Amino acid sequence: MATWQYFESSAPDLAAAVKARFTATKHHVLATLRRDGSPRVSGTEVDFDAEGRLRLGSMADAMKGRDLKRDGRFALHANPGDGSMDGGDSKLSGVATEVVNEVVNEVANEVANEGSDLFELDIREVVHTTVENDHLVIRFWTPDDGLREIRRA
Repeated sequence: MATWQYFESSAPDLAAAVKARFTATKHHVLATLRRDGSPRVSGTEVDFDAEGRLRLGSMADAMKGRDLKRDGRFALHANPGDGSMDGGDSKLSGVATEVVNEVVNEVANEVANEGSDLFELDIREVVHTTVENDHLVIRFWTPDDGLREIRRA
């Protein structure tokens, strides 16, 4: 499993930029898969916990939670903020796993209240896009291939 901590140790500069986007605002966009395979888009909040995990919560019996329990594949897009794209545009995808039989602690409580669903995110791909001078710069990371960069004029 590629935890946030693993990603952060593998690509610290990229992780810092992506984390800045996910902590700049509270609400982000989560894509899950419906039972028929079509996408579902929902608002969500995320938490970077003290153990180096990235987690998200869902109200009990919410559709996004049901989707993730059935098929954990997800995509998560950080809120772009004021539209200026200062700090870039960040997205990540992977597989969410439900956290069960764990007492909801203070950190997790910020994401999922008692009785809610809690998911830990296994990160399979991270993409961060910025504009630098006259170039579009796309930095992406996967656990298998590490950090790569594409520059387009």
